[in-house]
Amino acid sequence: MRWTPCVTLGVALVLAAGGSGPASAEEAGPARLPDIRSQAAVVLDARTGAEVFGKQADEVRAIASTTKIFVAMAVRKKGIALDGWTEITRTDARAAAGGSRTRLDIGQSFKNVDLLRAMLMSSDNRAPTALGRAVGLDQPQLVAAMNALAKDLGLKKTRFTDTSGLRGNVSTAREMALALRAALADPVLAEIMGSVTAEVRSKSGYAKIRYNSTNVPLVVGARRVAGGKTGFTRAAGYCFITGASVGGRSYLFVFLGADGKLTRFADFDRAVAWLEAGAPGARVAPRAAARRGGERAEPVRGRATGATRR
Repeated sequence: MRWTPCVTLGVALVLAAGGSGPASAEEAGPARLPDIRSQAAVVLDARTGAEVFGKQADEVRAIASTTKIFVAMAVRKKGIALDGWTEITRTDARAAAGGSRTRLDIGQSFKNVDLLRAMLMSSDNRAPTALGRAVGLDQPQLVAAMNALAKDLGLKKTRFTDTSGLRGNVSTAREMALALRAALADPVLAEIMGSVTAEVRSKSGYAKIRYNSTNVPLVVGARRVAGGKTGFTRAAGYCFITGASVGGRSYLFVFLGADGKLTRFADFDRAVAWLEAGAPGARVAPRAAARRGGERAEPVRGRATGATRR
């Protein structure tokens, strides 16, 4: 599968242009837009950053473990040695307290690339602080690096107070889509997030761990999924960010605040089916983006009602 987002267009321009909010069901007709159940969602053209669909796309919300793409980008920016080894410590265990079960035992050392796999594929909460330590950053310094990265990407509503997403951290559906676009532009991170399974071994050979991706559409294989990240906390609800290709074009999908574990994946399927049907009632026509190449697509004109709406 070919993933071809353009990351040179300027995130800040996309944010400034796309902040007017989603098209409503009343505008497009109740049967035209996909019935997205998540509290906030967005579908962006990955090449242009144009909003094709939005629902509360600029509402600030907790983002849970989707946070971890920022950890990954921050340590990659610091030049982490992928083949280097990092030991899991009690500091990592304390940082992960209250999260889901971990398989990274204290005292065991793992390759940094495998810690990235553990973090991005299965959301292991001991990995973020260990990865930060691998590049010389303690937990507060890693949080600062994540906030600096968000600023560099032009994400004005994204804030971090924690490295795992268990406590705090907020963003918007739109800003998480743009962050994912940046993460998928990194071939190492794209390969990891696009992997269904991986085997991780500790330096001692004691630990042999098989990690499976939590990205259900990727695992099922019915769609052309590039990769992404899931997350859940009570404050955030069930979250899902992913890239996927539909009809030969690359899109970014973000679903935040779903009530059910599978709802976010059903929302993805509904959004893809809607794109496959031609995206009726879309804010921006996918075909318009294709005609204009690297420029932002124009708003959809002449819907079934004969009106031009934004």
